Amino acid sequence: MNVLYLKYAVEIAKTGSINKAAENLYMAQPNLSRAIKELENSLGIAIFERTSRGMILTQEGEMLLAHAERVLQSLDEMESMFRDGQMSKVTFSLSVPRSAYVYEAFSSFVDTLDTERKLEITYKETNALDTIGNVYRGECRLGILRYPEQYSKQFQKALEEKNLRYELIADFSKVLIVSKSHPLAEKKDVTEEDLLPYIELYYADLFVPNVPLSDVKREELGEEVGKKMLIYDRASCFSFLKENEKVYFWSEPLTASYLEKNGLVMLSCKGKRRRYTDLFVYRKDYTLSKNDKEFLTKLCDVKRSYIPSEY
Repeated sequence: MNVLYLKYAVEIAKTGSINKAAENLYMAQPNLSRAIKELENSLGIAIFERTSRGMILTQEGEMLLAHAERVLQSLDEMESMFRDGQMSKVTFSLSVPRSAYVYEAFSSFVDTLDTERKLEITYKETNALDTIGNVYRGECRLGILRYPEQYSKQFQKALEEKNLRYELIADFSKVLIVSKSHPLAEKKDVTEEDLLPYIELYYADLFVPNVPLSDVKREELGEEVGKKMLIYDRASCFSFLKENEKVYFWSEPLTASYLEKNGLVMLSCKGKRRRYTDLFVYRKDYTLSKNDKEFLTKLCDVKRSYIPSEY
């Protein structure tokens, strides 16, 4: 297989036009058409459907392009390693949930890196499905996937379909977080009825593979909950918690030092057992680097300080 032909196919898919792709590639359109035909013949598939609306990927073409983009990215990375003495460059990329313990582990890991070397570090906070996509497409080499325990089968099936490897990092029940000045802050055992007058802060982008979004939100929020505030940013969430006496948030357990620093209190709630799972994920065709393994060790160490076994 000619790797250059893969680049041609990627460009056609991006532009949706063989003429525009040929223009971008600085080559004659008949030569580009011939190259794609040769690629299709060598693979025994039709990569594109030629329509009046342009070049549209077939189902086999979509699968090929997903692999082609990873191959081309790997080749680019390999070239950059040896070009202009960049072999010493450290790259690290991570897609994660909005999590205090994950962020602390990442921050601690970054402190161990040699700043005399060139660094390229990516840290993306997002939802579970975006993390799967980021790792599958190679936009991030590593991911941490968080999902409600009741959806384990759906997420594990999605990981298998995307050929992603996964390891259990944490399994925990969420706890209530409120500000120190919240009316419930001194209450020993909070009930669901106690929460009714207050507003729940809620990360608004929870998605589950093959489950309607309306069903997921209904199950997570509960039919009885009528006051909610959707939020997307972890820092904004905890700032709002600290400054507002009318809101509460369901969170992973937090350390006493983290709570004190942010002016927050962690409470238990009778009748609520929101179980969550965190998985460490990466592509099966990717070999963990020394830095990846060091981060994983740091992550597990920090997790134990945040989420004791009783949670």
